[in-house]
Amino acid sequence: MAQRSVTQKFLRALAWSLVGFLLLMIALIGLLRFVNPPTSTFMLGHLFSGSSYELRQEWVSLDEISPWVPLAVVASEDQRFPYHQGVDFSAIRKALAEYRAGQGLRGASTITQQTAKNLFLWNGRSFVRKALEAGLALGIDAIWPKRRIMEVYLNIAEFGHGIYGVEAASRAFFGIPASRLSQTQAARLAAVLPNPKVLSAASPSSYVWERVAWIRGQMAQLSGLHYLRGLYN
Repeated sequence: MAQRSVTQKFLRALAWSLVGFLLLMIALIGLLRFVNPPTSTFMLGHLFSGSSYELRQEWVSLDEISPWVPLAVVASEDQRFPYHQGVDFSAIRKALAEYRAGQGLRGASTITQQTAKNLFLWNGRSFVRKALEAGLALGIDAIWPKRRIMEVYLNIAEFGHGIYGVEAASRAFFGIPASRLSQTQAARLAAVLPNPKVLSAASPSSYVWERVAWIRGQMAQLSGLHYLRGLYN
């Protein structure tokens, strides 16, 4: 009986801890709908990694970012961004079906999931991290409008060694503010997002140029700037 009582107390304490964590995260997500995050776990990781690269990041509102940039990242990373609820279950089912058919397991992370990962979590492929990422993404999508999700994502995404956010990337790679980025420059930034420490927007490899061409084609197929008009209403 004593052992059973100890187990029950442990499970009760664990349950209350989980409830407390969830309430804390909901409160934090709610706060960050209105308050710009001063940093992210990825930026903190860079600061404490001992990297020789200076951390560069400058927050700008979505209205100060060329509209080609949101379209480019949506075309490249998450074409159903305006329609899903933070997690694209149809894309996950398709990825699993392709895996069962013998193809490689590809990622199906949405922009919302990437925002959750960059802001709160760490890099890795564990099921625990992916489960946390999905849960946080559902919470973010429930509390933030799509415009805010895109704004935060573009300000904390990593574009190169120590370069976080589209404003810092635009000035580092092109010498102009993010508001002046062209369609091709936006596609170059989007093209390096899968692996910004290896792929370069400043000196694109032939592979990056191929991705740029593909992204521009997808941007056109999505009906151009009209596709994300809801972000600016």
